Parts: sequence; structure tokens; C-alpha cells
Amino acid sequence: MLGRLPSRLVRQSPRLIGNAALSTIALRSLPRHVHRASVLSRRFATPPPQVKHSEMSTELYERYSEATLDYLLEVLEEEMEQVGDPQYEVEYSSGVLTLKLGDKGTYVINKQPPNKQIWLSSPFSGPKRYDYSEEQDDWIYVRDGQSLGDLLNQELSIVLEREVRLGLQKISRKFW
Repeated sequence: MLGRLPSRLVRQSPRLIGNAALSTIALRSLPRHVHRASVLSRRFATPPPQVKHSEMSTELYERYSEATLDYLLEVLEEEMEQVGDPQYEVEYSSGVLTLKLGDKGTYVINKQPPNKQIWLSSPFSGPKRYDYSEEQDDWIYVRDGQSLGDLLNQELSIVLEREVRLGLQKISRKFW
């Protein structure tokens, strides 16, 4: 199959073959001097996210996430009324909040109870998963440390061409 490989190719083979799905036959056909484990390993430019299991109780997660989405619905409805664009609308159903901004895109914010997270899909920054941080009393994206409210304030201020302050912080104090 692969036969005799030039030495330059053998040195590069972990990089060249490492991301490909290799069958058992292809692995057996590699020359003995090519380390099979190095061929099967995958190298990433950035480390994968660290899985952080929340110690928050399911009951507390439900209260905070539901209250957060209810609050967002309320303040986003007010923002959309002030903007007055008929293409802009906000809906909330079954734990999924959808903010439609016409040709500027759609935000989807939803609860993820198994992970105890709130997920955001932004037309500008893409998907993000927010964990509740007791220390910061806010929903935080662990990869960059930014809160859900701060990201929405920044992006919506740009889209709506005016300052937006949703007031989404101090989760436990705001809702109880």
C-alpha cells in the first residue's frame, strides 16, 4: 500500500497522516520505523476546552437559568420596541430564546440542563457555552472569561448602532 517511503516523508508522516482516519490495513502497511502511535495522535493548535463539571445543584441551575432567560426576554423586548424595526423580534419558548435581527442575523440562547450551562449562538462571535460562576455571580465563558451579558452588550451595541446595557450581572441578587 504505502510501500517504501522516502525518508523526508517518513519524518513528516505523523503530520501528514495524523489527521486522517486510518484503517487497520493502512496501519499495518506502514514501515516499521514509523511509530504507529505518532500516526494516530492528533495535534491541536489550541488545547481542547477543559471539561468543568458544575457543582451547582440542578434546582439552583434551573432557577438561575430560567430567571436569566426570562429577564433577557423582558429587556430585549424593550430594546426591540425602542428600535422599532419590524424585522427585529424576540421569542422565548421551551428554554430557547431567539433574537431575530433581520439581515444582521439571529441569536439563539438556550438552556443546557445536562451540562448546567447556557449556550449562545451568535451571528458574529459564533457558539459559546456559559457556566455559572459563583465567584463572579454571572454566566461566564471559560475560554475567554467574558460574561454573557458583556458579550451581548458589546455585539448588540454595534448591531443597533447605540449603546445597549442589558443589566445582566449579579445573577443571584437580581432574581432573588
